Amino acid sequence: MKTTAIIGGSGLTQIESINIIEQKTYQTPYGSPSSACTIGEFNGQKIIFLARHGDPHTIAPHKINYRANLWALKQAGAEQIIAVAAVGGITPEMYPARIAIPEQIIDYSYGRKHTFFAEDSEAVHHIDFTNPYDPDLRQQIIQNAENLQLNIQADGVYGCTQGPRLETSAEITRMQRDGCDLVGMTGMPEAALARELEIPYACIAVIANWAAGKSAGEITMPEIIKNLEQGMADTKQLLQQFFLTTPSLQDPTDD
Repeated sequence: MKTTAIIGGSGLTQIESINIIEQKTYQTPYGSPSSACTIGEFNGQKIIFLARHGDPHTIAPHKINYRANLWALKQAGAEQIIAVAAVGGITPEMYPARIAIPEQIIDYSYGRKHTFFAEDSEAVHHIDFTNPYDPDLRQQIIQNAENLQLNIQADGVYGCTQGPRLETSAEITRMQRDGCDLVGMTGMPEAALARELEIPYACIAVIANWAAGKSAGEITMPEIIKNLEQGMADTKQLLQQFFLTTPSLQDPTDD
């Protein structure tokens, strides 16, 4: 079993079921990550957890130090990453409180530090990003969701916007024309940075609300919180199943 890192998004700042071994703050060439890495074990497997927005949740999407976060996870020994993110639903099958496992991404963000190859590189680097999410890791997640009989959407295109504001209805209409099924604010450059570090990466997207213009009323925080609670409960169950069904191949205290 590869050492798995979980990046927790809105609604997931910690995972109560893991046995915590240590919490370690890594210093990186790119500054400080959003939070300490919680290193623990579940079912005999090493797990690394990092809260994307900090703990408590205080860092806005456009202010996250994505490079430091991914570098810290690499230092902690992450060999694959499951990123949990709260998103809005655009297409009819992406309704609130449901989980989706996207297979593609379109990046609408700007001004973010999006590569490790920006400065002092000896050569220009072009990663293959044809499939931004690792197919094998995605399939493992999907299979475990099916085993639990969770009602998930096993595909979709994630559109990453800048934030922190929510989108206008016209922006969502454009994104739907572009082929987006989901809208979120943290999918990039996170996925690309994982690819640069050669760490398999997949996303569990928890749909917190209909995107702008896709419901009769305005988007409200009580609505988002209610849907996140249900979606994150299913996500935690899915993560537990993921680790229960994957055999342990190493001592969880090994580096």
